[in-house]
Amino acid sequence: MLLVTLAFVVLLLIGMPVAFAIGISGALFFIQHPELPFTIPVQVTVSQTQNFALLAVPLFILAGNFMNRSGITDRLLTLASVLTGRLKGGLAQVSLALSALMGGVSGSAIADAAMQSRMLGEQMVGRGFTRGFTAGVLSFGAVLTPIIPPGIGMILYGTIGQVSIGQLFAAGFVPAALLWLALSVSVWLTARRRGYQPERKTKPSVREAGAAIRGGIWALLFPVFLLLGLRMGVFTPSEIGAFAVVYAVFIGVLVYREMKTEGFLTALEGSLADVGAVMFLIALSAIFSYGIVLERVPDVVSGWILGATDNLYAAMMLIAAFILAIGFFVDATVLIIMLTPIFLPLVRQLGGDPVHFGIVFIVAATIGNFTPPVGAAMYAVCSILRCSVGDYTRESMPLFVAVAAVTLLLIFVPEIVLFVPNLIFGR
Repeated sequence: MLLVTLAFVVLLLIGMPVAFAIGISGALFFIQHPELPFTIPVQVTVSQTQNFALLAVPLFILAGNFMNRSGITDRLLTLASVLTGRLKGGLAQVSLALSALMGGVSGSAIADAAMQSRMLGEQMVGRGFTRGFTAGVLSFGAVLTPIIPPGIGMILYGTIGQVSIGQLFAAGFVPAALLWLALSVSVWLTARRRGYQPERKTKPSVREAGAAIRGGIWALLFPVFLLLGLRMGVFTPSEIGAFAVVYAVFIGVLVYREMKTEGFLTALEGSLADVGAVMFLIALSAIFSYGIVLERVPDVVSGWILGATDNLYAAMMLIAAFILAIGFFVDATVLIIMLTPIFLPLVRQLGGDPVHFGIVFIVAATIGNFTPPVGAAMYAVCSILRCSVGDYTRESMPLFVAVAAVTLLLIFVPEIVLFVPNLIFGR
């Protein structure tokens, strides 16, 4: 597997798309082992796409695109302004609140960061925020998105690791709230030092607050309906994806009445591109994963970590640090697909809870989207705002420290993650 891994890294560094880098480097494994039939790569690639549980991925992507075309985004922005507009940091605080509210809509950190950059980026710069700080806030705020239902990373991790997706959905709420609080405090401290003013000077009236809540209530109820449907056994994780699509169309067409034919077709077109990219990546990852299993890589890695420590929390710290380091170069989706079969058995062997580890894993992997040298969300935001990576990196450090501190807290206090799923689903 050394040559395969080296080939994968080299292909990434020369700029090859991740899916092709995975597929080509995985095929090298079979060239190294001529005794294996070369029909296996074709078989495992096709069989990977036949996993019924993965049907939830394209359905939630489609639902997210429909929700964004339904008029929910503008209403959530109004609600975010009402909730946080009077805090120091103004639009920066509003953007964090919007990320928390949008988590159940977009499901993608990169999509959320890019969308908010177009909506709020130039407005923040116009109000005196530096471009580096603006890009950092809009990028790191999207760390909330993957752990608020229905995050695509949760679906992939749950499917690959045979972990309850319903419990993963429930486990994301409290960590998301803590991440929001930590980022908000970081923004508040910076705003206080630099003199960034609140967005609103007065408290919202009762009528204004009520109107904002009514406007955003359908988006806020979306993850609640998902959890209730799973908990009461009305839907399986795959079926609830279909419910999400119907829900999004219902809101856009009959409630807000803003989804017209053009918006509907645009959402379908965008979903086709998104689904194609994700499923192509998942399919080709099966070639790479086959070699990992055959070479017993999980056993080797487990042996290394157990040789260093047999303490669960120390092992999770080592794993999180490794995921964070690799995440500087590899997208979070790829990490979840490739590393779940390696690290989850080790955590289970040490007595860890797979739901607890899943949330830590997803947060650590997602951080890589916002960090140099190849963070996809970072480049999307910097490109939209015409901000240099150097300015972005320098002004994002307080936000990185805040997110890293919460990740450590989640590792050492698993009850933070497990409280809600234990309350809803039982121990």
